[in-house]
Amino acid sequence: MLREAVQSVLGQTYRPIEIIIVDDGSTDDTPQAAEALARAHPEIVRWVRQENRGPGPAREAARPLVQGEYVQYLDSDDLLRAEKFEVQVAALRAHPECGAAYGYICFHPKVGPTWEKPFKKSGETRSTLFPWVLVERWWNTDAPLYRRSVYDAVGPWRDLTSGEDWEYDARVGALGTRLVHCPQFVCDQRRHDNGQVTMDVQPLTVDSLKNKTRLLEALLTHADRAGVAQDAAQRQHFARWAFAEARRCAAVGLADEFDRCLELARRAAAPGSGATRGTALFRYLTKALGLRAAGRMTLAVEKTKSRPGRFTLTD
Repeated sequence: MLREAVQSVLGQTYRPIEIIIVDDGSTDDTPQAAEALARAHPEIVRWVRQENRGPGPAREAARPLVQGEYVQYLDSDDLLRAEKFEVQVAALRAHPECGAAYGYICFHPKVGPTWEKPFKKSGETRSTLFPWVLVERWWNTDAPLYRRSVYDAVGPWRDLTSGEDWEYDARVGALGTRLVHCPQFVCDQRRHDNGQVTMDVQPLTVDSLKNKTRLLEALLTHADRAGVAQDAAQRQHFARWAFAEARRCAAVGLADEFDRCLELARRAAAPGSGATRGTALFRYLTKALGLRAAGRMTLAVEKTKSRPGRFTLTD
């Protein structure tokens, strides 16, 4: 996959380019593959190796090495279409007010045919990341091409174990970054069983709940910086999402994370909304029944009825 990903960059119709490979403590033959690619293309490819620290720190390791005017992130299991840089650089040059260009993502499931429609919301024309990025990561890491100015302004990647790319996107959005849409397929997203790190397949554990709490705190902070209105539909959905996470934290006895998620739900909700009333009622329930018992009871009730998913905006 690494060789294929690098080849998709080498095959770009746009020049000049540089490729920086970061090996995040691989235990297979990745170092040998990366070294071979660097030897074969010494003027283009460089690689660095570090102890395994996760995708955020791995991307961060490349930051001091980047020299280009535009910056592209690419995970080793994804591919770029040959004209991606040419099309998106032209779009950014034609729109100097924009800090990032994005296009359609082509999705390749583990089984079954390739999707014909653009993945997620990559087929929609949006001029900013917010308010939508508060409740869903509506593109993927391989879709945007950033100006160097945005890349420098957004700052370092965080060490979240999952959702670090979502937090990064929200920080880009909080800068007020304008987007230009390129209405064509520009990259390929591949799903597989070879150790893929993605938020929707993470098990529900104490560590994942702690990580989710940190992510939610960052998302709402960035949304506030971006000026997302208190009565925005996305903000109300976020309040329900944070409330659901508070109940999950309660069920496993994570008192600190429970308090933080409940406070996020309160902050995000419009005054007098159902989320506002619900958080107050649940706080009372935990005092009457105890944290774990209240959390488990509400989760059991939740399983018996339909509820809004992470990517919906309906009550």
